[in-house]
Amino acid sequence: MLDLNQPHHRLNILTGEKVLVSPHRNNRPWQGKVEDVATDDRPQYDPTCYLCPSNKRADGTENPDYKDTYVFTNDFSAILENTSEGTYNNADLLQATAERGICKVITFSPRHDLTLPEMDVPSILKVVDLWQNEFVELSQKDWIKYIQIFENKGAIMGCSNPHPHGQIWSQSSLPNEILIETARQKEYFEKNGVSLLKAYLDLELCLKERIIIDNTHFVALVPYWATWPFETIIISKRHIQNISLFTAEEKEDLAKTLQELTIRYDNIFSTSFPYSGGMHQSPVNDGEHPEWHWHMHFYPPLLRSASVKKFMVGYEMLGGPQRDITPETAADIIKKQSTIHYKKA
Repeated sequence: MLDLNQPHHRLNILTGEKVLVSPHRNNRPWQGKVEDVATDDRPQYDPTCYLCPSNKRADGTENPDYKDTYVFTNDFSAILENTSEGTYNNADLLQATAERGICKVITFSPRHDLTLPEMDVPSILKVVDLWQNEFVELSQKDWIKYIQIFENKGAIMGCSNPHPHGQIWSQSSLPNEILIETARQKEYFEKNGVSLLKAYLDLELCLKERIIIDNTHFVALVPYWATWPFETIIISKRHIQNISLFTAEEKEDLAKTLQELTIRYDNIFSTSFPYSGGMHQSPVNDGEHPEWHWHMHFYPPLLRSASVKKFMVGYEMLGGPQRDITPETAADIIKKQSTIHYKKA
């Protein structure tokens, strides 16, 4: 019988990668890098912020005096809509293909100081509605094959503007993670006649070892194969391919789930908890994808405190992912947190 308190590998069923778990290393002393803790003391409006209402952005465009969410095409997009098609191949060793796309920015609210965990559910629901509307609108362009909705929260995660916001990148080909997850889900679905994540979710709900939130339409949990210390995943209970298919009830439940999960995150170290979080969903304009099951990943870097983060270096870069704290311990820590934000407690 495997002792999960000893070093062992776990399989990420969505990618096929192994994750090395080393529970004993969580007791090692830390004399490494300590991050500056970001201040939460921000004004409701910042006249120098490129994303606040009525302010000018870096390219001179003036934002409207918006009252809820606001979306616009990124002024410094990583991929561009007017990119011409083309390929390059030199002896099959040097290869390149043109990539066309549209990058958008979504501010969650006009408030410069409100992150998702500090917003109320109706306000978060407006963000979810905008995500859905943008997905539907972008998917009507037949050259777009994938739409990635995500948020980088906190300077430690490379966020270039403190005004709470997310992004939507839509592009003419499938990114690496989606190619991998598509293949893994398709293989399981064709063999078993049920989605990979539906089968996994049913097992997790039976075991109840890593569940954090379980409501009518969604489950938030620490995945068995989690790499980041407090990594979580939100999975829709209904086998559904993408956000365009969500009902009004599902969207409201997702807003509640996002609020509760991010409040619990903030309460772990009484800080605005940084993360990269984003949806994985079926490709568009690429045929039917019955194997796909909507889910949302959260990858937070903090490890021991608000100032000590996990570094993906050395073995992680050269060998494979490794973690110290077990997913079960992480789930227990997150689940024990209050659902009332520490600023309001």
